[in-house]
Amino acid sequence: MTTFDDRESAFENKFAHDEEMNFKAQARANKLLGLWAAEKMGKTGDDAAAYATEVVKSDFEEAGHEDVVRKVVGDVGNVTAEEVRAKAAEMLVEAKGQIVKEV
Repeated sequence: MTTFDDRESAFENKFAHDEEMNFKAQARANKLLGLWAAEKMGKTGDDAAAYATEVVKSDFEEAGHEDVVRKVVGDVGNVTAEEVRAKAAEMLVEAKGQIVKEV
């Protein structure tokens, strides 16, 4: 193997690792957003956890995160899409911090 092949392999491995971390962070942020929304709806315990799981699953409906925003706005009712997007961005930062601490 040449040095070029080694570098190429290293870049591919780093890219794969970064994508995996981004996926995990987004999924965790969606769960945190779901827990926040569940609290706004008065759900606690298992009901809140089940709702958070629904929010995570809703992100797989289409590309992007608007599917999550629509779900939360539609379910909670008394929040705007802008509020949900802002909270989602806040939760993504928190999720990334949690993942960094775990690694």
